[in-house]
Amino acid sequence: MRILHVTQRYLPAIGGAELYLAGVSTRLAADGHAVTVVTTDAQDFELFWQPRARRISAPESVIDGVRVLRFPVRHLPAPQLSYPAMRRLLWLLAKMPWPPAAWLQQLARFTPWTPELFTWLAQTTETFDVVAGMTIVFEPLILAAQHFARQRGMPFVIYPLTHLGVGPAPGNDAVSRFYTMRHQVDLVLNSAFLIAINEDEADFYRARGLAPDRTLVAGPGIELAELAGGDGARLRQRFGLEGPVVGVLSAMAYDKGTVHVVEAVRALWRQGCAVDLVLAGAVLTQFQQYLDTLPADERSRIVLLGPVDHQTKLDLLAAIDMLALPSRTDSFGIVFLEAWAYGKPVIAAEAWGVRTVINAGQDGLLVPFGDVEALARAIRMLAADAALRRRLGETGRAKVQRQHTWQHKYPRIQQVYARLSQEGSRAA
Repeated sequence: MRILHVTQRYLPAIGGAELYLAGVSTRLAADGHAVTVVTTDAQDFELFWQPRARRISAPESVIDGVRVLRFPVRHLPAPQLSYPAMRRLLWLLAKMPWPPAAWLQQLARFTPWTPELFTWLAQTTETFDVVAGMTIVFEPLILAAQHFARQRGMPFVIYPLTHLGVGPAPGNDAVSRFYTMRHQVDLVLNSAFLIAINEDEADFYRARGLAPDRTLVAGPGIELAELAGGDGARLRQRFGLEGPVVGVLSAMAYDKGTVHVVEAVRALWRQGCAVDLVLAGAVLTQFQQYLDTLPADERSRIVLLGPVDHQTKLDLLAAIDMLALPSRTDSFGIVFLEAWAYGKPVIAAEAWGVRTVINAGQDGLLVPFGDVEALARAIRMLAADAALRRRLGETGRAKVQRQHTWQHKYPRIQQVYARLSQEGSRAA
């Protein structure tokens, strides 16, 4: 098969979507399929609104057998203001019944603005058997890919990765509404096939009219062999960690719950609970500003690693006693699988989607998003009970081995692509 994947970032940029699409793309390429990824030149996620953020210089490369084409992110004047303003305007217009979806789609083209990517899709003479797009919050790229597929008579697969939030119903809180605007929902409903990352996402679109036989719940997997070799003692010795150790592996941001983890640990310190906190991941500007407000003695107790290499990540997974990611903007959480692979319990927010990944009380704990007291209680409970940590972690490890490796996930996705390619050939 000839396959085109369109997404906002790709390796070596690291994030949940990036790892998910790379996991699918590299396995398709290893099976002999010709895979092209069209993406932006963003190394840092903040490049979409911050021109000084890092870019990836190579416009074309081959990564693990996958051809990668990168196109530059452009910016409107004052992008740090205009980018969120445009998203806010989209959200306001999408709430009103009268603006046509086409207006919303045209306005969305500036978030992010990648005119050269649109030009390549409009002018390329290459043909593909399957086209797929990932991440609904970057809907201009999804729209461009879907339009390309429709004009060329190719089946289009969508991986929305919809953040359904922490509201009383999925898609019903302030943040998740930026992922469920009506023109975004239309993109999913007008796709040939939905590969949903969790059951909640699949149910959300089925309730809006998507045919069940055009839906697969798959989600990302992990390769256990690639996660082997973590040396927890080495990392503990390096940073003087005596434990219990709370680990965070994520971009550092308020919506990821990182601020709440720090506040919960600070509260435990004030109560005399001796836990260590290690933060690994990209440090976004607002989180750094928050850290700078902390008292110097508390700031010095936090081990802030920033972005880490693969071996350091493995050492951290081996070193921690629990993983905390109480986020409202995660639709799955690959890092939960990675922590479980090391037999570690996890703490997450009671969010739609994530609640289908974690079985509360069996392999992890769920707390309300933003509830620092509940989060502190969960950390204290795990810190004080090694037997509970082992039970939750081992249950998680068994679940990963049973259903969350790429050996389980990839064949199902590959079968969807093969089926759509055959359907497209018959239609042609």
